[in-house]
Amino acid sequence: MHEILDVLIIGGGPIGLACGLEARRAGLSYLILEKGVLVNSLYHYPSNMTFFSTSERIEIGDIPFVSNNIKPTRPEALEYYRRIAVSQKLNIHLHETVTQVLQQGENYKVKTSLAEYSARNLIIATGFYDIPNLLHIPGEDLSKVRHYYKEPHFYAMQKLLVVGANNSAVDASLESFRKGAEVTMVIKGPEIGKRVKYWVRPDIVNRIEEGSIKAYFNSVLVAIREKEVDIQTPEGIITIPNDYVLLMTGYQPDFAFLERLGIELSQDEKRYPSYNKESMESNQKNIYLAGVVCGGMDTHIWFIENSREHAHQIIQSILKKRQPA
Repeated sequence: MHEILDVLIIGGGPIGLACGLEARRAGLSYLILEKGVLVNSLYHYPSNMTFFSTSERIEIGDIPFVSNNIKPTRPEALEYYRRIAVSQKLNIHLHETVTQVLQQGENYKVKTSLAEYSARNLIIATGFYDIPNLLHIPGEDLSKVRHYYKEPHFYAMQKLLVVGANNSAVDASLESFRKGAEVTMVIKGPEIGKRVKYWVRPDIVNRIEEGSIKAYFNSVLVAIREKEVDIQTPEGIITIPNDYVLLMTGYQPDFAFLERLGIELSQDEKRYPSYNKESMESNQKNIYLAGVVCGGMDTHIWFIENSREHAHQIIQSILKKRQPA
């Protein structure tokens, strides 16, 4: 007979690891399942990314994060979370995808690509970085179109179109411009996003004002072809030459997975999942939500620094239920 785990955590990002640390500290049996590499979303962030938060704000489990910089970098974060997983001997299975979750009396049976598990409680800490927001325009499926940006050298001496106005779009535009790309930005609103890192925003604004980077404001991309694109601007549709398109249009949680679990989503475009803000328990008994998945389409609401507390809230709720009435 399989062991019935106290807690099964789906998602091996920083918040999933924080939940594992809290479960272990509370003496609960647990397992973390991650379909990709350790902290998979961070691994797929741009190579040169710098966090907005300081290192102490993205620490988990009261384990110090020592950085060489005021703002830690992606490589430093990968090293920090890897050392936690190894040094704390966290019970985590990587490259194992959850395929089905079934109710089994008071417990849950979780089927994966490799095995089956039973657990009394589930924590969903799956993040949002795997499903890009699509524009649904002609040519979006061409191989020249990318929804993820890694590093700038690939775009050197190329005509690059970047769609978006927030951190990912701005970082890609500035870095690629400085590696010799001819960069054009398409921005839906009238200005660069307010959430852009404060030390970066003046740089992109100045590059646009001086004409080093061309920006079309109040505009949308409407079609993509092999060697050109169409942009709807306030003055009408224009066509410009193009080699590559970066659609930095954001990402979304796996809503289909949440719905298969029976988790209710709001009926508006935000698609907020239903959960108790004190315990983080969803409308499904003993299924908890942690991290950015709680924000629905508002993926900018929750970060590591303000959702790491979810781990403590959840484990305290589970412990409270175990106490005799």
